[in-house]
Amino acid sequence: MKKVSRILAVDHNRRNLEILEQVMGKEGFQTLVASSLEEFDQALAGEEVIGLALVDIAGFDRHIWERCQRLREHRVPFLVLSPRQSVAIQQASVTHGARGVLVKPLLVKELLGLIHSLLEEDA
Repeated sequence: MKKVSRILAVDHNRRNLEILEQVMGKEGFQTLVASSLEEFDQALAGEEVIGLALVDIAGFDRHIWERCQRLREHRVPFLVLSPRQSVAIQQASVTHGARGVLVKPLLVKELLGLIHSLLEEDA
């Protein structure tokens, strides 16, 4: 990879963020993490260029979708991570601009493949 891409990881569970940050680091990605809507807002308002976002919706209320809409407005591609398969979650994700929905538990190889593919599309 020629340039390092910054990934915004949003998850209510700090341990999940630590694991995701480790996995992303091994792949050469810099990770910006947010475990609350306030931290999500700070990341969106910051100067850091975000190449992609991973948004785990578990533990957040309906206001998470407003932040996803802001990602869309900022033209930041993002994937929604969900605790279960659901038509409603799929529809809400697509409506707010998600490039896809992954159901947990995640397969690291699949996640990394999608990340690389999305970053190449938007390069």
